[in-house]
Amino acid sequence: MTLEVALRVPRTGFDVDVEFQVPAGSTLAMMGPSGSGKSTIVHAIAGIQKIAAGRIELSGTVLADAKQHRPPHLREVGLLGQDPHLFPHQDALKNIAFGARAGGLDKAAAKAAAAEWIARLGLEEIATHRPEALSGGQRQRIALARALAAAPKILLIDEPFASLDVEAAMDMRALVREELERTGTSAIVVSHSAADALALADDLLVLERGRIIAQGAVQQVFAEPANRFVRAVAATLPAQHPMSIQEEQP
Repeated sequence: MTLEVALRVPRTGFDVDVEFQVPAGSTLAMMGPSGSGKSTIVHAIAGIQKIAAGRIELSGTVLADAKQHRPPHLREVGLLGQDPHLFPHQDALKNIAFGARAGGLDKAAAKAAAAEWIARLGLEEIATHRPEALSGGQRQRIALARALAAAPKILLIDEPFASLDVEAAMDMRALVREELERTGTSAIVVSHSAADALALADDLLVLERGRIIAQGAVQQVFAEPANRFVRAVAATLPAQHPMSIQEEQP
């Protein structure tokens, strides 16, 4: 399930030009200032954005290069964003069942799989509730279950906890980590949060104007900040945390 990415996408002011891998079963965190190219990369992997040059390959299957562009629904790539994008006219169970159907299950099997997800996440009480009746944390749990019910080879997670309160974000991190490990799904996590990177990722990649300026184990990248952005993110860690970074000396 290894993802291999080498791409170039022109943008106003600069090109996004990167090359990296996500080994099978691992999670890569991606950070950088707003506008540095993170979403462009995620959208290119998901199939929303075409690339001008390079190659995106997942488990030996070419998803995109300069000549071909596999449609998003044929990529076996899941996407979980800040907005869960649940279907407003369907209840929680049916939203999850939609993901299972997208993964190839028939209607009966998809309904059974959705019921298993509901039970696993302890959401039986809201199984028949529509999104408008759910809390932000509940909606994100349903969105995660729907994404993983499709059995993607890699899950792209783009700032999914930004709108949640501290406690809900902590619960979601623990849930995502648990489910990624249980299913063996590879993932890319885009976030501005040091807590997200430390809780979820094996490695961290830092972008600046479409280029990778730092890459390595999460702890190493935070311990040796490549720019002021990384230092500022690492400084948000509690003072007692072993990875906390002291204020920059003059």
